[in-house]
Amino acid sequence: MPATKERDVPPPDHHPRPTGGAGTPPARRGAGDRTSVRTSDRFGERAGDRSGPWPYLLIAPAVIGMLYLLLYPLARAVLISLQDFRLRELISGDADFVGLANYRTLLTDPRFWTVVRRTFLFMAVNVVLIMVIALLVALMTERLGKVWRTVVLSSLVLAWAMPVVAATTVFQWLFHSEFGIVNWALTSLGAESFDRYPWFADGTAAFAILVTLVVWQSVPFAAVTLYSALTTIPAELHESARIDGAGRISMLRSVTFPMIRPMVMLVLCLEVIWTFKAFVQIWVMTKGGPGDATTILPVYAVQTALSGQRYDLGSAASMITVVLMSAVLVLYFRQMFRQENEG
Repeated sequence: MPATKERDVPPPDHHPRPTGGAGTPPARRGAGDRTSVRTSDRFGERAGDRSGPWPYLLIAPAVIGMLYLLLYPLARAVLISLQDFRLRELISGDADFVGLANYRTLLTDPRFWTVVRRTFLFMAVNVVLIMVIALLVALMTERLGKVWRTVVLSSLVLAWAMPVVAATTVFQWLFHSEFGIVNWALTSLGAESFDRYPWFADGTAAFAILVTLVVWQSVPFAAVTLYSALTTIPAELHESARIDGAGRISMLRSVTFPMIRPMVMLVLCLEVIWTFKAFVQIWVMTKGGPGDATTILPVYAVQTALSGQRYDLGSAASMITVVLMSAVLVLYFRQMFRQENEG
């Protein structure tokens, strides 16, 4: 019996070799994976080589069209701003180069600098009102029930979808001196001084109406975008802050705003661009009047080009508008990147 037991015990150097499956040695399995990855990479490279220039040819029409629609008008405006380009040159197609003379004419015009200051004031007032109201609407929408949330979001989208000219015409009718609802409502409430009040003959009133119109048109986009950012914040963060005793203002400052800051900065950037180059609302409603009370740089450029057929000065004013708007955005992006690096 002892001899039999000794024969049943396997030798010390004998180890069963697995035949595959889960028992496959990791080294062999890793080597096989590396071989398959290298093979697939080579196959992908060969497939990419076979594709040749076809992907670039397929996207070429879209790229060429985009470059033509964006770069050609800009290059043409820069060229005209360096020429003596008036009505005769517009018809004949021949113009003399005058270098930076048009820019010197604009920069030495006191009216131009008045328009620049008014443009920045118009942009600042609109952007501040848009961002504050949009953030409040987004926070309110987040706390509503499903039905009311749907109603609010649908109303915002419908207001946003209204054409600019149609909305401007409605505002003109609302503030009409004889048939406007605003004058009728104020008079009915006892404010007899607003009977047939000419809103668009008063520069401050016309400026305020345009600000109201631009804010009304811009808030829906900003509010919906900020609301979508709020929905991405994990509920656990608010629960943790609430357990720690944070109030609503503290949670907004320490939890909500830091989480949606990138989206807030994006919306702010877009609103700066849109309000800085606002033209249609002002041109349809007041054409920059009364006087120059509602004239900002885009309107000034069109007035200069059309009233005196000074297309060269109009193009120069447009180029200065682009430079000023780019400078504002560069300063904004530098501040944003600095805050991100500090964070």
